[in-house]
Amino acid sequence: MSDSRRRSGRTHPIRIAVVLVLVLIAACGRTDSDTPGPAPARTPPAIVVTEERSGERIVDLTVRSTALGGTAPVRLVTPTGWDARTPGRTWPVLYLLPGGDGDHASWTADSDVEELPQLRDVLVVIPSMPMFGFYTNWHNAGREDPRQVETFHLDEVIPLLERDYGAGQRRVVAGLSQGGYGALKYTAQHPGMFRAAASYSGWLHPLRRADVVLAAARVVGADGAALWGDPLRDRAVWEANDVYHLSDKLIGVPIYLSAGTGAPGEFDLPDLPREELFPELDRLADEFPGDVVDVVEAVMDESTRAVAERLRRLGGEPITNFTAGTHNPPYWEREFHRSLPMLLDALGTTR
Repeated sequence: MSDSRRRSGRTHPIRIAVVLVLVLIAACGRTDSDTPGPAPARTPPAIVVTEERSGERIVDLTVRSTALGGTAPVRLVTPTGWDARTPGRTWPVLYLLPGGDGDHASWTADSDVEELPQLRDVLVVIPSMPMFGFYTNWHNAGREDPRQVETFHLDEVIPLLERDYGAGQRRVVAGLSQGGYGALKYTAQHPGMFRAAASYSGWLHPLRRADVVLAAARVVGADGAALWGDPLRDRAVWEANDVYHLSDKLIGVPIYLSAGTGAPGEFDLPDLPREELFPELDRLADEFPGDVVDVVEAVMDESTRAVAERLRRLGGEPITNFTAGTHNPPYWEREFHRSLPMLLDALGTTR
């Protein structure tokens, strides 16, 4: 990553979208037969309506989804030999989840995932998500809602890729910002689906700052109460989708957790002013140290530390890294590199 990209991360368009929502491998060619089995498909099969080669290793799929009531893109970073695959040939899979804007191109635009030799024998899958999707089937007071994000990812995309695109059943998952939340939530709610999970600046404990979740929804024109309902009346729904309250389901799974403090770090200019975004968030500034210029990241740090501490109290052993830094792609790329050995070890690859 160039120095200019690192230094200018605070105005990157993906950061802007993420801030608004805040809040939002065994060897190549192995068939993964010693895992719990394919993800169950409880909805009509998703259909690929277009397939486009977007780079030497990148293939973009447009998927027609029943869960979303329309189409959504999914990006593949393909492994060595993928183009010449034969029926039954599969690769271990790393699912990489984007931030709150749900951009399927974000990981390849803001990290070197496509270039890493360690991933030449791994199929990397980057599914999109509707803006402010929060990796959740929206509650909407029990009424049908077109934002069935979890069903799209787990019951449609995974079976589709395992059927037609060489995805094996050895799976790990990682994500940035809202995607970090999704990685841990999916792992906790679906035991055996993912062998390891990593979160970089994820908002893992949204119930702690429920008012900010609802305010962020208003900023992007969404009805936050449709996500998990009212945080008081529907507390059980919030807890069922809150990683802090799901931590017991992660014991025994390799977990990597990282976040910045919100103070300027190695990829930030030292004299950054504090950003002001919307009142429910801005008024939290006084709760954090005076050198915090990025309240978004400070909230993610608070949330991630709470989950790390709870995991340890329950007997888990998460790998953690908490340093100075802001809510920006250079930090997520760094943390992705640091977590990669754990993820690859879980996949069974030796590269």
